[in-house]
Amino acid sequence: MPEEQFIDYVKIFARSGNGGGGSAHLAHYARNPKGGPDGGDGGKGGSVIARGNRNLWTLLHLRYTKHVFAENGSFGQKNQCFGKDGADAVIEVPLGTVIKHVETGETIGEVLDDGEELVIMKGGRGGLGNVHFKSPTMQTPRFAQPGEPGTEGWISLELKVLADVGLVGFPNAGKSTLISKLSNAKPKIANYPFTTLTPNLGMVAYRDFQSFVIADIPGIIEGASEGKGIGLRFLRHIERNSVLLFMIPVIGEEGVRGADEVVREYKILRNELNQYNPELLDKSYLVALTKCDAATPEEVQAIMKALPDDMPAIDISSVTEYHLTELKDLLWLRLDS
Repeated sequence: MPEEQFIDYVKIFARSGNGGGGSAHLAHYARNPKGGPDGGDGGKGGSVIARGNRNLWTLLHLRYTKHVFAENGSFGQKNQCFGKDGADAVIEVPLGTVIKHVETGETIGEVLDDGEELVIMKGGRGGLGNVHFKSPTMQTPRFAQPGEPGTEGWISLELKVLADVGLVGFPNAGKSTLISKLSNAKPKIANYPFTTLTPNLGMVAYRDFQSFVIADIPGIIEGASEGKGIGLRFLRHIERNSVLLFMIPVIGEEGVRGADEVVREYKILRNELNQYNPELLDKSYLVALTKCDAATPEEVQAIMKALPDDMPAIDISSVTEYHLTELKDLLWLRLDS
């Protein structure tokens, strides 16, 4: 998906509807000129609602939507007729969207399921008509309750990509090449950093007609959790992945890397996730040593044997498709558990 078509953050000024005021009408009939109060209740104001839509993948359709207003409720009428309720303002959002108050930063909620509705701003209640205030000591109340005002303010919508497996690695680690081999996704691939500027999703076919979704998250750099590079913008997408696949190439600028370099890069990646959200480290994970076709089997095995026990790893090559089937098996085991 082109970068200009992937929108994962928008701000909208929203306003729920005011409730309609109750009626203070007094009945006047030819045979009963003092029929008493018969004012109806006002209608409630419309609410601002976010609704999940599985057919949406970005917030592109809201890019130029700056205002969302719900309708006001109508006033109550005579003969105890209720006012009409105001229509809700419904915002269709992709699954994985988080809605927040801009001024306070408070999270209103998140939409995760298709058809799920989240009330962002509730409409004002309609006022009671004067018929409700009739009593033995006040038989002709000439007043009614006003409608409750709605609420308004700026809200933000943030999309967090929903995927089973998230690819985590520095720029140029081979993430785009891997997702193009495992799925039907066709990301931009080139031999320079930050080729991927938007998340890519791919559906990976597995055994017995099963499948899982894999996400290529744009590259992280050291200091991403502090706002460096483009990592901070996309770190939130990792929160929605069930399994993390750390991708570390065995080839560096000066040739085949040592095991200590691989471990150092792995620790930097984990530290960036920990700085952003420590809960990310509780996810199931696997390490993939990439670009193994550029090294000899002996060099790759030497790296694999020197890795610590708490770093479960597999050596792969997306170009030659070496160990890709085994990689899918390992990822499926982690998803299934």
